[in-house]
Amino acid sequence: MIDVLLVGLGSTHGLRAAEDELAASLRRAGAEVELVRPRPPREVRTFALTDLGWARAARAATLAALARHRPRALLYGTTTAALLWPRPGAIRFDAPAAANRPGRHGLWQRPVERRRLRRSPLLVPQHAGALAEAGATGRPAVVVPIPVEPSGPAGGPRDLAALTYATNPIKKGLDRVLPAWRAARREGERLVVVGLDGPSDDAVTYAGTLPAGEVRGLLRRTRVYVTAPRREDYGLVQLEALADGCRVVTTPAPGPYAALDLLRDGLGWVIGEAGLPGALRAALDADDPAYPPRALAALAPYRRDAVDRVVAEVLLPRLVS
Repeated sequence: MIDVLLVGLGSTHGLRAAEDELAASLRRAGAEVELVRPRPPREVRTFALTDLGWARAARAATLAALARHRPRALLYGTTTAALLWPRPGAIRFDAPAAANRPGRHGLWQRPVERRRLRRSPLLVPQHAGALAEAGATGRPAVVVPIPVEPSGPAGGPRDLAALTYATNPIKKGLDRVLPAWRAARREGERLVVVGLDGPSDDAVTYAGTLPAGEVRGLLRRTRVYVTAPRREDYGLVQLEALADGCRVVTTPAPGPYAALDLLRDGLGWVIGEAGLPGALRAALDADDPAYPPRALAALAPYRRDAVDRVVAEVLLPRLVS
């Protein structure tokens, strides 16, 4: 008998980190937790087949875990992990397929997801906006953000001008960021592009895929984090940039964009695409030594202690009741 069986997906570094954080928070609350992840399926060409491969793998991992354990509660770490569930359970998610799998990309996922969300005893979105996008605002739910902490001292030299994260370059709007950067930069200033390989020049350095710790180290050295997403399912890197004292420039975007309200309330530069070069220049030239502690204070609801309180006082009792 265990308290919680957490079925992760682990298909990206961000998902693995979020799953590990949730499992650790549940354990700090006193729960006995088993975190299982499926074996990665073979790569296929479409989102619909990719999701099917991961959903089948998650089902197999769940069945194997249920053969070993008798959990008081079953918690699926994503909607994809729950699509072919062998048993109903709570579902944690950043954004629903209803919003991020339009058209043929979510042909089978969207109707199955609707049924799973209706049958789930508890929904655990990372942001309230995800619940609204899923059309599940009337369902039993507990919002549990991904905890964000500073990765180190924020008072060191800011020797990098700007950084952007572009693992999915179209979704993250790299084609919007690059021309804005070239229009805004001054001689000697460089933009570091993380998560993508490409041809570097005197204005842009492509750093490729880096471990999370190295990305956080770069953020501590960077003056401005810039992004122009077409959609933002959560926006963890923006929160991490704020935690490390890095100023943030963004265009508004649909989706449960967790940092957007904080940025609009004075922590960042939120601007349409046409105004991106000017906002970038203003952020690069800003010199406010109070910015890092002010950003960290605004992140209080996303700090680990705050998330642990929600998990211990609200989520865990709801899961095992």
